[in-house]
Amino acid sequence: MPAESLPAFRVFLRLRTHPGAGPALERAWLLGADLIAAQPDNLGQWLARDTEDPDTYYVVSDWTDEARFRSYERSTLHAEHLARLRPHRTGGEMWTMSVVRSRPGP
Repeated sequence: MPAESLPAFRVFLRLRTHPGAGPALERAWLLGADLIAAQPDNLGQWLARDTEDPDTYYVVSDWTDEARFRSYERSTLHAEHLARLRPHRTGGEMWTMSVVRSRPGP
């Protein structure tokens, strides 16, 4: 991947679900994923479930830059996505970071 196409800004979330609510959270996340992917500044997103704790999920999303992510974060679209996830969650944490290097696989 050429350096100029590196994602500039990454958001990492850890979500806790109510016991057994994982499948419902997955469905709710998927409903919003296509809408988020349609945002021109979203470079991709991933949902993963913890291998040791089925009530813990991770979301990673890449954005062109922090300003554009923050703009999305304040949008109605984001508020609607959070509202879909909220009934299935017990809490979560968010970290943000700048991607500085990447080495694609074979």
